[in-house]
Amino acid sequence: MNPAQTSESIQTAAPAAADRDARIAVTVFPILVIIAGLVGFLVPDAIKPAAPWVPYLLGVIMFCMGLTLTPLDFSSVVRRPWAVALGLLAHYVIMPAAGWAIAMALHLPPELAVGVILVGCAPSGTASNVMAYLAKGDVALSVAVATVSTLVAPLVTPALTLLLAGSFLNVDAGGMVLDIVKTVLIPVVLGLAVRLFLKKAVAAVLPALPWISAVVIAAIVAIVVAGSATKLAAAGGIVFLAVVLHNGFGLGLGYLAGKLGRLDHKARRALAFEVGMQNSGLAATLAAAHFSPLAALPSAVFSVWHNVSGAIVAAWLARRPVRAEAGAGEG
Repeated sequence: MNPAQTSESIQTAAPAAADRDARIAVTVFPILVIIAGLVGFLVPDAIKPAAPWVPYLLGVIMFCMGLTLTPLDFSSVVRRPWAVALGLLAHYVIMPAAGWAIAMALHLPPELAVGVILVGCAPSGTASNVMAYLAKGDVALSVAVATVSTLVAPLVTPALTLLLAGSFLNVDAGGMVLDIVKTVLIPVVLGLAVRLFLKKAVAAVLPALPWISAVVIAAIVAIVVAGSATKLAAAGGIVFLAVVLHNGFGLGLGYLAGKLGRLDHKARRALAFEVGMQNSGLAATLAAAHFSPLAALPSAVFSVWHNVSGAIVAAWLARRPVRAEAGAGEG
């Protein structure tokens, strides 16, 4: 989970204010994560003792996500089941398959291969919602796909990881299911319940939630980097290449999936980010818990890069006209 405005704030705020807040988020977050990564690399011994806190930190992020969800987000699934189903299918086919193919093509060592594949098997990250907004995409569809992909993650993520990464390392799919339920599903449901019963209190803290998520995900990155600091110098280059390729395939093929599904151009833009941007915090948590700190390194790098690339692609798309016809080309 990465910092993002809530769907409600994006769609109801004045355009100028929403633009400003979204651009600040996508500018500040990568900087914050880079600083956190440097701290983890430079003073690993001071950060490593915090490793047991990673699952709880992820739980905080997912609780914040639950607080931001509204009935409107779920009604989008009912109103547009085909578009949401296509986005969900594209996300959980393209990114896992691309992760496996990149790991094989680059001959990654087992721990890094599993780390890359695990990033691909994670649900969408909510920073995708901000990118869809900046790109003049379909924000409602973006939020719906991100929400559903998160809710089905306890079953889908472990199954795909076992299928694609089981040949590299032993995968405890059952343990992974339990971990995702505890660190993702339960906090999200609790957040939803709190939002339902304490609307006024939640409304007062909503503006702070993206920044809470930003700080917490940065803390996770610092801990992950600290755990693999001794191997980072040797593995950093190949991990960065794998992450850039992985994210690039996701963005491009996500857009193509929307085109092949005959969705309109705003929806295609949304799917590009829903497929290409991952919940790297969850991937890092699972990698560190079930494999090794080195396996979590691709998630840490992905956390930085997909926000940078997403902002660049969103800015480029925002300068291109959005056509209403589903079958028309976009130039």
